[in-house]
Amino acid sequence: MGISNQRNNSFRENWKCALICLGMAFATTQYGFDVSAIGTFQTMPGFLMTFGYSDPALKGGWGISTTHQQLIASCLNVGTIVGVLFITPFGRYFGRRHGIWMGTIIAFAGCATQIAATSVASLCVGRALMGASNAFFITFSNAYIVECAPPRLRGVCSAAFAVTINIGTILGAVVDERTSHIMTKLSYQIPLACLFIFPALLSIFVFFIPESPRWLMLHGRREEAERSLAFLRGDSLEPEFLQEELVEIIRGVEEEKSTASTLSIVDIFGGTNLRRTMLCVAVVLSRASSGVWVFLSYGTYFYQQAGVDDVFKIGIYSMTVQLVGVGAGLYCAYKVWGRRTMLLIGTGAAAVSMVGPALGATIAPETPEAAKVFLAFNFFYVIMYSGFAGSMTWPISAEVVNSRLRVVTLSFATGVDYFFAWLTSFCSPYFINPTALNWGAKYCWIWAASNALTFVFFWFFLPDMKGRSLEEIDELFEKRVSVRDFPKFECQSSSQAHDIALNKMEEAKATVRHVEGNQ
Repeated sequence: MGISNQRNNSFRENWKCALICLGMAFATTQYGFDVSAIGTFQTMPGFLMTFGYSDPALKGGWGISTTHQQLIASCLNVGTIVGVLFITPFGRYFGRRHGIWMGTIIAFAGCATQIAATSVASLCVGRALMGASNAFFITFSNAYIVECAPPRLRGVCSAAFAVTINIGTILGAVVDERTSHIMTKLSYQIPLACLFIFPALLSIFVFFIPESPRWLMLHGRREEAERSLAFLRGDSLEPEFLQEELVEIIRGVEEEKSTASTLSIVDIFGGTNLRRTMLCVAVVLSRASSGVWVFLSYGTYFYQQAGVDDVFKIGIYSMTVQLVGVGAGLYCAYKVWGRRTMLLIGTGAAAVSMVGPALGATIAPETPEAAKVFLAFNFFYVIMYSGFAGSMTWPISAEVVNSRLRVVTLSFATGVDYFFAWLTSFCSPYFINPTALNWGAKYCWIWAASNALTFVFFWFFLPDMKGRSLEEIDELFEKRVSVRDFPKFECQSSSQAHDIALNKMEEAKATVRHVEGNQ
């Protein structure tokens, strides 16, 4: 017996919690907008006049050095790596909402610095600050959603990050397309100014939602945790089942505290947490190993070098197709497949998507046919990877670790992911730039191999956690249940919580009857 069926209700009953989670998922819209906008800047004359160099031989008459390309793209990732170093001490004393507010303050500083920048050095400082704000937004918003969403909706609610990132990338591309013809600094300062909007709206939204009930319970604030859970569930649960979930959270927190020594990064590598940390890191790192950073950072530049005309509109079309793929993926995650199956489909498709352009560039380099192959497989990639694998990395990475160590583990995994993202951003220009190795789409051979290795790892080591409560997942890992036995294992934590909640309800009713009888 797992959790009660009455707790597995739909979006209609949980509309309030679903809307709160969707609002929190917009924390990554800034990231999508930022990466999309900056990637397109490298083809805009107004930007290149300030940070590039004049060269009549180049298309458009302006260019940018490989070193500056590397610095601008990679400083965002360096900032994220630095940011995660502060998340663990911050999360020890402050909740998920406070993490969002801190991210907003850092984001405002980053936006202002980039707008005022007149040199690559000052621009890179702003990029690093934006990266640090992303570290706070990604970690605390994902932790919040996973801890607040009901088990049945947790995967879709957390996977909404893929939708909000995609919305951000489309908005960034559209704004860039509208300003790309301006031949002054305003061409890039207007898109950068738009970055103030997302954190401002998010910080206001967070004022009106409760703190995570699990975080409150971990810090001994039980009454606040009860009120928070009641607010999040609204009318979706009868009192008996609301009490069941509360008891399950209390028992889970007490068990975690009884086996805990300290709240430090060392704990994530001890006992059964080691397996959970490895899975969390592998899932988060699969974003970097998929090659998605190449398209995010250098997508427009890649289209241009592949011989694609009107790179701005093609980029927008690609992002729109990606949004359709994400929507299809969310439906499949909710109605059809589990997390593991989704991740395997997406990763396998990503490997195929990388082989196609690599073959085209190897057989017929710098030809219209190779450019068409690149475009076709790019559209296939954004549909399959973003919709089926990329979207699922968000819920899996957060639900696979326990509540006490969730922020610590997520921040560590994010740091590892962004280190490799930085490495990718830093090295990619050497592979694709005409003045360096000039591989072009042949660069995709590397990502075909990395996706194949990722697929093999997930096949052997990743269990499916769909429909499980966070406390059930804790039990499964504590009992060292194998990957194959995860779906069919009968957990005791939820059934015990149900019995305790039922007894408490009966005791309360008996007390009421006794009082009424005495009257």
